Amino acid sequence: MLTEKQKLEVLTNLGTELNQVKDLDILMEHILTEARRVVNADAGSIYIRDKDELRFTYTQNATLQRRLPLGEKLIYNIFTIPADESSIAGYSAITGQELNIPDVYTLESTVPYRFDKRFDETAGYETHSVLAVPLKTVREDVIGVLQVINAQNEQGSIMPFTEEDAKMMVHFASMATMALERAQMTRTLILRMIRMAELRDPKETGPHVNRVGSYSVEIYERWAKENNISAKEIQIKRDVLRMAAMLHDVGKVAISDQILKKPARLTGEEFDIMKQHTFFGARLFIDKKSDFDEAAAEVALSHHEWWNGKGYPGHVDLAATGPGLSFSVQQLQPQGRKGDEIPLFGRIVAIADVYDALASKRAYKEAWDEADIIKTMEQGAGQQFDPALIEVFFSSLDVMKSIQQRYPDKEE
Repeated sequence: MLTEKQKLEVLTNLGTELNQVKDLDILMEHILTEARRVVNADAGSIYIRDKDELRFTYTQNATLQRRLPLGEKLIYNIFTIPADESSIAGYSAITGQELNIPDVYTLESTVPYRFDKRFDETAGYETHSVLAVPLKTVREDVIGVLQVINAQNEQGSIMPFTEEDAKMMVHFASMATMALERAQMTRTLILRMIRMAELRDPKETGPHVNRVGSYSVEIYERWAKENNISAKEIQIKRDVLRMAAMLHDVGKVAISDQILKKPARLTGEEFDIMKQHTFFGARLFIDKKSDFDEAAAEVALSHHEWWNGKGYPGHVDLAATGPGLSFSVQQLQPQGRKGDEIPLFGRIVAIADVYDALASKRAYKEAWDEADIIKTMEQGAGQQFDPALIEVFFSSLDVMKSIQQRYPDKEE
C-alpha cells in the first residue's frame, strides 16, 4: 500500500511514463495498473465512449487473477452499455461527474443508476466500493470512464475510497485522457493506412490487423517471460510490436489490383510480383527515426520468411531499387532467411497472420474448424514456424479466442 508521499511521486512521474507508451491497448493496460496502484484498488475497468454507448474495453482483477494458474491471463467478455444514467459508468460519462460509492449493494433508491450484479454472480466476486471518474478532454468532452473497484486497507480488507482517493483519481484521469487522445490519434492514423491497403486487398481490414497485433503481443510477452526478459524491456518492445504488426501488409498498396483481386490462382510470375509487398512495406520505414520504424520495417520485410529458409523475400537489399522503387524478379530469388536469421518480430507475426487467416471467414472461404487450425499450425512447426514460438502460441489459445471476440469482423 502506497504512502501519501509515494502516491504523489507516482502522479508526478505519470505524465512522462504515459507519454512513452504509443499503442492504445497497451496504454489502457498501463493506465489501469497505475490507477489501481495509486488508490490500492483490487480491480478496475476502462470504458471508451462511442457516441451513445460505452464499450467495456479493458479490465483487471487481482482477486480473480490469483485464482488462475501461474502465467495465465484473466479472460473477459467485451460488451457495450448505454451512455446514460442507468449505470454507474454511464452516469459518470453522461454527467461528467465522478462517483464515489462506498458499497454498490446499498445504493439508495433515489439515485438514478443501479449496479448490475450479474458479473459478481458469474465470476464469484464481491464488488463493494466503486470510484468512477470520467475521462474528460480539455474541451470537456468525455471520451470514456475509468472505474476502480474495492479499495483495500493495509490488511487487505475492503473499504470505501476516501475523498483524497477521489481527488487523486480526477487528477490521474486528466493526465490519462491526454495520453489516450494521443494514442487514439496514432491508432487512427495506422487504421487509415490499413484502409488504403483494404481498398486494394479486402483481406486487410481493421479487425484483422488489430487481431494480428494483439496475437503478436501475447506471443511475444509469454516468450519474453519464459526467456527472462526484463519487465521494462517487455513493456517497450510490446508497445512497438503491436503497431508494427498491424502494418505487416501495408506494402500491398503498391501491388496491382489485377493481382490482389485476381479470383484465380496466381501464376509464378504474378506471385513473384505479389512478393514485392514485403519490400514495399519495409521501404516505407527505411528512413528510420524510432524503434517503431525499425520494428515496422522488420515485420513488413520478414513476416513471410519460413523457419526452414523456404519463405520470401530472403536477403534483399532495401536500398537497391529500380525505376519507381521497383525491383526485378531476379532480385526476389535469393535464398530465404532461415532460423534465427529471421528477426524475432517477423517470426512472431508470421504465426499470428497465418492463424488469423485460417480462423477468419472470408468471401472465398469459411473459417476453419479449430482442430484443423491446430493441426496445420503443428505441422508448420520447424518448417514454416519457429518451433519454440509455436509452443508459446499453443499455450495462449484461450487468450487468442478472446482477442477474436474483442475484434470481430464486421457483418457483410
